[in-house]
Amino acid sequence: MKLLLVEDDDHVAAALSAVLRRHGFDVGTARSGEEALQELLHGRLAPFDVVLLDLGLPDQDGFEVCGRIRKLTSTPVIMVTARADVRSRIHGLNLGADDYVVKPYDTGELLARIHAVARRTSGEGDAEGGQAAADAYESLRLGPLTLELPTRRVLVNGEEVALTRKEFDLLALLANRPGVVFRREQIISEVWRTSWEGTGRTLEVHVASLRSKLKMPELIETVRGVGYRLVAPPLAS
Repeated sequence: MKLLLVEDDDHVAAALSAVLRRHGFDVGTARSGEEALQELLHGRLAPFDVVLLDLGLPDQDGFEVCGRIRKLTSTPVIMVTARADVRSRIHGLNLGADDYVVKPYDTGELLARIHAVARRTSGEGDAEGGQAAADAYESLRLGPLTLELPTRRVLVNGEEVALTRKEFDLLALLANRPGVVFRREQIISEVWRTSWEGTGRTLEVHVASLRSKLKMPELIETVRGVGYRLVAPPLAS
């Protein structure tokens, strides 16, 4: 997998590049927004599979860079920043970022997020693999759980379970990236299209309802102080 790391701190870039290469990534680096755009267009590793974008760049704000990247390419962008406030996260996601990681972060979680966004967008533009990718995303199968995305049907062991619109949207969001922790603010932004304030209790109610209706209390795991993730259930023996 080819990854573009946009980071102006040489020590951070060197350390993170070494970790990424140990995990099999081809890593290109850029120290500024303009350099990142040039790498995406003409770099040695272009086209890239993922962009890891730090927001604290010397020449322009990382949010601006993300917006310009999105106009040039559909390459997934993961923002990496020390800005932990809700407004910044929502702003980044609204600009087209595919994920948002707050420093300090766990390296394992970062790697999981990189692989997750890459899986979600893999096969785009590939004439032979395009249909297979489209078919894969029409139906998500996780153990006994099946989500039929076009018809918005959910089945457990072949039996349909009736969900509300928001319950389905929440489940589909988590199921698209099993094992990845979604922050509460990100879920609220993507499912309810609003800010976190005043909506937290609504999210908790919907999670509890999904656990009950699907009869899988361990399916959606609460990550204390952060958010939720979907734990892929095993196939029935």
